[in-house]
Amino acid sequence: MDEHEIQIDREALVRVFVAEAGENLGAMEQALVALESRPDDGELVHGLFRVAHTLKGSASLVGFDAVRDVAHELEALLERVRGKALQPGPALVTLLLRSVDVLRAAVAEAAAGRTAATPEVEAFRDRIRRAAGAAGQAGPGPAAEAPAPTPAGAPAGEPARRSLRVDVWKLDRMLNLAGEIAIARGRFADMLERRHSLTVDQILEAHRETDRLHLDLQDLIMKARMVPVGPMFQQHRRTVRDIAAAQGKQVRLILEGEEVEVDTAVVEHIRDPLTHMVRNALDHGIERPEVRRERGKDPVGRVILRALHDGGSLVIEVEDDGAGFDRSRIAERAAALGLVADAAEVGEDEVRRLVFEPGLSTSETVTEISGRGVGMDVVRRNVEALRGSATVQSEPERGTRISIRLPLTLAIIQGFQVAVDGDTFIVPLDSVVECLDLPPEARAGGEAEGVLNLRGRPVPYLRLGRRLGLGQGRAARESVLVVRDGTAVAGLAVDALLGESQTVVKPLGRLFRGVPGVSGSAVLGSGRVALILDVPALLREALARARPGSQAQGAAQA
Repeated sequence: MDEHEIQIDREALVRVFVAEAGENLGAMEQALVALESRPDDGELVHGLFRVAHTLKGSASLVGFDAVRDVAHELEALLERVRGKALQPGPALVTLLLRSVDVLRAAVAEAAAGRTAATPEVEAFRDRIRRAAGAAGQAGPGPAAEAPAPTPAGAPAGEPARRSLRVDVWKLDRMLNLAGEIAIARGRFADMLERRHSLTVDQILEAHRETDRLHLDLQDLIMKARMVPVGPMFQQHRRTVRDIAAAQGKQVRLILEGEEVEVDTAVVEHIRDPLTHMVRNALDHGIERPEVRRERGKDPVGRVILRALHDGGSLVIEVEDDGAGFDRSRIAERAAALGLVADAAEVGEDEVRRLVFEPGLSTSETVTEISGRGVGMDVVRRNVEALRGSATVQSEPERGTRISIRLPLTLAIIQGFQVAVDGDTFIVPLDSVVECLDLPPEARAGGEAEGVLNLRGRPVPYLRLGRRLGLGQGRAARESVLVVRDGTAVAGLAVDALLGESQTVVKPLGRLFRGVPGVSGSAVLGSGRVALILDVPALLREALARARPGSQAQGAAQA
């Protein structure tokens, strides 16, 4: 084996270590949060000790000395806890949780090639060592004295490596299907060679068999990418614990639907939105214990993380039993930012829309958690990037529920094709409500936008060709695709409706990222490229254009 092969093997070993270290540290974090409420649970302490011991040995194997040394000191501290020389009180648990943060940062640094311990890590090792020597005391002292760890993650400029565990039986099934597809392809190719002696029906039957096997393989691959949301939900126990302690609140986190599965790419993309939602629930929703007692509530607030399947979508909800939205405060802040003309005229639906606007915050002061107005707009932006939607329900003194609806997979969607000026565009089928003809009086006017009277309900619409800057020519007969995002509904006027199709989503090139109204692309059977429309962005634009003059415009009868 030459030096190059040895280097490749080491890189593979490091990748395995980083993945397993992340899993072990996540398990340790969850166990520590549980230990705070169950300090006498010996199994939790034994499990924590085993994780620290495993991490120390694995780090030594790959030469990550800083990680190994911190894990060694942590192992010694946990040995004192296991021997009852130290009691796992809140201060000690806080220090142990900080150890997890430091280890995460040290793993990230070592994976980037910086294996030597930093002065901050050395200082933290000393702190753990002192805590281990404090036999008989309740804990090591205030957690604030511990140095803040460097945020864990991939080094700047380097793409994060992702891995996924797949059951071996699924891989075996994929291999079998791949073999069956190879046989079917060979048979189909042979039939094409002998096509003059075969009927069309025989060739079509062979094609259908090959297509069936291909769809089976596709379905199995999609299932292999599905992972439960439970581990992601569990990570927020630490978030709730830390924020509640920092703000003097008492909060219980309830998890529902942990077994619900979703594509692993979706899980990665919703981590940040979910974090913002949980932090907002704790900071803006849940009141302090004395306030809750005055209002006749349980002093311990509740935050519920819930996941469920609804049709072909994943729904994730963050619900709290706190104070609910301060509608007047939201309206005042929106007026001060110029988002609305008059705070007194802001209605319920407008409040639900305003909470997602960038820069809007009802906090009087800027803290580490809130006050900069970059919370809920991040939720909406990230969710819509996944072709999802976010909605809010809130009742004063009863609490708030924020729901995000997402596709189960990002790779393949059911789409509805439409034609505009000779080009094909695709709308995600789960956004489509219905199709109808554009009324003659609306076609005659040729305006870029207007309002339809849809069975007594005014529905704004955009001419898609005009919106995308295509030719000004109009088809003799135009249709309207009525789409929705949450509770909002609008129409897209197009030249023709081409029908439903399964769409393989391709990302846009760097040049086209950020183009308004477009979220992706797909290659059609003809070989041409079709753009996938960003329904939430187009719908917001239609509603915004219709709002100022909707009363004066009148509506075309659909």
